[in-house]
Amino acid sequence: MRLKDKVIIVTGSTSGIGRAIAERCVAEGARVLIHGIVREEGEAVVKKLGAAAALHIDDLMDPAAPQRIVDAAIKAFGKIDGLVNNAAIVPRHTLETITLEKYERTMTINLRAPLFLIKAAFPQLKANEGSVLNIGSINALSGEATFIDYSTSKGGLLTLTRNLANAHGTDRVRFTLFNVGWVLTEREQAGQVAQGLPADWSDHVPPVYAPSGKLIMPEAIAAAAVYWLGDESKPITGTVLELEQFSVYARNPVKTQS
Repeated sequence: MRLKDKVIIVTGSTSGIGRAIAERCVAEGARVLIHGIVREEGEAVVKKLGAAAALHIDDLMDPAAPQRIVDAAIKAFGKIDGLVNNAAIVPRHTLETITLEKYERTMTINLRAPLFLIKAAFPQLKANEGSVLNIGSINALSGEATFIDYSTSKGGLLTLTRNLANAHGTDRVRFTLFNVGWVLTEREQAGQVAQGLPADWSDHVPPVYAPSGKLIMPEAIAAAAVYWLGDESKPITGTVLELEQFSVYARNPVKTQS
């Protein structure tokens, strides 16, 4: 029970990586506030997790949402020990297609909301020597042509993590960021099929994207999250960790056989 008696907020935890993290946290003894925007999905997660989980539905576009989420966790469980900023949107925009409205929506959900969730939760995190885990993306390091605003938001989240770790180390609140590679979630599966790939596309991902032959599963990210949310990782803070299948620095993607 590596997270025994801890209370953790996981945003965007009604599906995908967030749900996997929430489930693993409960398995390790934590109580979790499940957050999302689709009530039916959230109710299914809470039903599975039982009394160790509570549900809060809220739209991170609303400036008041961070305080409501924090209040919901305190109301349900009495305290906050950890915060996982996982909720994000992944729009595909280029320099030609980006608009001010699209840009502001991405930055609001992916960067503004995490900052103000941390701010709202900070008194609890400081009192309990808590941990913040921000879920970023490998795209923060440069991004793809079609991820112009998404990549920018994740780059900002990386800098925010290091800034807060530097500023609040003496408060004994720790900050960590995962730069996550290509993860096979239900929505990623459906999204690729919607773009024209066959239903079994994930079984045939080119080695340049998945040297192992398979994409990363949400459960692998969740397993890593436990260490950084728990006391085992104290007093380490400011860590930016690439959770990817290959080295992203001086990368040599695929060797051809001679």
